[in-house]
Amino acid sequence: MKKLALTLLAAISHAALAQDQDGPVKQLGTVTITGLRPTSLPTQIPTTIEGITRAEIEHSINATDAEDALKYLPSLLVRKRYIGDYNHAVPSTRASGTGNSARSMVYADGILLSNYLGNGANFAPRWGMVTPEEIERVDVLYGPFSAAYGGNSVGAVVDYVTRMPTKFEAHAKFGFTHQPFDLYGTHERYNGRQASASLGNREGRWSWFIDVNRSSNEGQPLTFPTRYLSAGAAPGGAPVIGAVLGQDRTNRAWYLLGAGTQYDTVQDHVKVKLAYDLTPTLRASYTLGVWQNDSEGRPTSYLRDAAGTPVYSGRIDIDGRGYTLGATDFNASNEELRHLMHGLSVKSHSKGVFDWELAASLYDYDQDLLRAPTIALPAALKGGAGRIVDMSGTGWNTFAAKGIWRPYGVAGAHIVEFGYQREAYKLASIENATGDWLGGAPGARNQAFSGRTTTQALWGQDTWKFAPSWKAVLGVRVERWQARDGRTSNAATTVAHGERSGSYVSPKMALAWQVLPSWVLKASAGRAVRMPTVSELYQGGISGSGTLINNDPNLQPERSWTGELSADRQLDKGLLRLTAFAERTSDALYSQTNVLVTPNVTNVQNVGRIETKGLEVAYDADDVGVDGLDLQSSVTWTESEITRNDKFPASVGKWQPRIPRWRATGVATYRVGDRLAYSLAARYSGRQFSTLDNSDPNGFAYQGASRHFTVDGRVTWKPVKHWTVAVGVDNLNNYQYWNFHPYSQRTWVLEARYDL
Repeated sequence: MKKLALTLLAAISHAALAQDQDGPVKQLGTVTITGLRPTSLPTQIPTTIEGITRAEIEHSINATDAEDALKYLPSLLVRKRYIGDYNHAVPSTRASGTGNSARSMVYADGILLSNYLGNGANFAPRWGMVTPEEIERVDVLYGPFSAAYGGNSVGAVVDYVTRMPTKFEAHAKFGFTHQPFDLYGTHERYNGRQASASLGNREGRWSWFIDVNRSSNEGQPLTFPTRYLSAGAAPGGAPVIGAVLGQDRTNRAWYLLGAGTQYDTVQDHVKVKLAYDLTPTLRASYTLGVWQNDSEGRPTSYLRDAAGTPVYSGRIDIDGRGYTLGATDFNASNEELRHLMHGLSVKSHSKGVFDWELAASLYDYDQDLLRAPTIALPAALKGGAGRIVDMSGTGWNTFAAKGIWRPYGVAGAHIVEFGYQREAYKLASIENATGDWLGGAPGARNQAFSGRTTTQALWGQDTWKFAPSWKAVLGVRVERWQARDGRTSNAATTVAHGERSGSYVSPKMALAWQVLPSWVLKASAGRAVRMPTVSELYQGGISGSGTLINNDPNLQPERSWTGELSADRQLDKGLLRLTAFAERTSDALYSQTNVLVTPNVTNVQNVGRIETKGLEVAYDADDVGVDGLDLQSSVTWTESEITRNDKFPASVGKWQPRIPRWRATGVATYRVGDRLAYSLAARYSGRQFSTLDNSDPNGFAYQGASRHFTVDGRVTWKPVKHWTVAVGVDNLNNYQYWNFHPYSQRTWVLEARYDL
């Protein structure tokens, strides 16, 4: 992070600009990308940028998954609950919480990994298509200030650039993790293993890279069956012991009866990248990614009868109160996923008057099956009735054409960028009953959801250096959005939804002033329109009378105006940045209860207005006090308030969910020569809420969202040539914290890597 930030700001001078041939550099508050590797970043980026390099990840982060590279960047949080979290690791940014996955963009080598089939915990980016070992660097752009990106960039754009060799190279890595876990009635130890290998070379015009990875991990329990004390009836069932008395997020007393959703996962990753130089200034690239996941989710009951046998169902008595356990209170699941990713691009890089790029990608749910029983455990573990959820055939594809015109050369007064983009999403989800949930064929339909959305856009922006110390970036994005083929089904009925479309214009603007050689001031503003996703429109239910419930096919898009003011100060060996930011979002998309109708309706609705403002301070420096001591830190203060919401007035004046008032990160790395490095890091997030009306004051409970303070450590050592050994620990202070589900507790990491 420190070296990248220093490189960016040092490039304000022409000398530094001329020297940098491979990475991003910054001039007058904008960023220029040079080098041959594919990237989704535009040539000029008028917004705050942070990043981290491969070497910094190696020294300072226990990176067991690709999203760990973002762990200590300012105002960013990825809701990664356990190693290999494939379905809930949602990013959050300055003004977007972990329930708003559709308000950020994640790319790998220009291929979209963000999942805009929905918005929320179940629609996390496809992190598994990138492994930590193949990362060359990660860049993060804050805010929707580039016309090259759609409204989903309102929070941030994350771009992973992975390795593409210039000569023969080989790598192998082995890792082990260990987590003692102690919560409620669970006292267990969970382990994980990872192995990866990669080969690459460049020969003449050809270059290639192959990366394979297998990860096998045991996650901690994530859900807990409960019963409220106040819901207890007269006794009359089997007396049991073992229930844990606690409080929910509203401080109501309840019993926690056991632990569920404890995943054992085996994930396989294969990545093949090919590149061919058609001419010295024209390169064609192809990427194939395969990600497979086999997981088992199993519950554990805390309840014991008089004989000491675990109890999973039936009529029970707890402390003289009677309750009934349903067949699926302790639910099991098996998942079999195989996803495919293709990316193809042809890009010119002459740095002359005109350059261009064509790029296309496809993400395909080739196989996506979830199986779960509908009968009670432990009998269900031997088979029996259940359900199958099949999302095979779901996915998205993208196409982009881009041009860069430099009428007066690279250093001229104008650099004009423009392009056309198309993104198309298809949701195909069907749930069927089955006679044997472990391996039976699908039977009668229970429910189904399907639909498509498409966005086409034309965009352009001009970077105009109108004076020696001034630069302006002016852009506009015009989008045409369409939703069609929407269908919502239950067992007997299908409701078809009519086609919708709309056109939207999003202006962008930025101004940068180099006050002094060491000072840059920036001002940026932009509009972003975040379109409703397929699942927000169509994934719901149908009542007995044929009325739609839980979804609204007439949702309006979110419309946000975002601005920021920044001052960057270059230090001798560091960078200090102060940024003030603000955002006003109209028609924000949240699940809530409409109290203006009778009976009340709970589904995804448009919230009138949310206003956010904040301050962010970031400091990065090398050789602080002594040679080899590098520091990176940030502090963010945010005030995010719901200011208008006619359908749910109780939320007006309350905090936006999952946006804490204070956040902070810090990393100290001490390098002893080239062979040994010590790192100590910390992360803090303040109090937050999960509900729109802030009716969940107890964050330290199942389904709550708590503050947290965690400390991480890492030591890397290169004992001999080619070999690196690392020992690390995440959550060294063993802080127990929550974001609906419990996060991991203290986790030990051991790695050994060979690099040729």
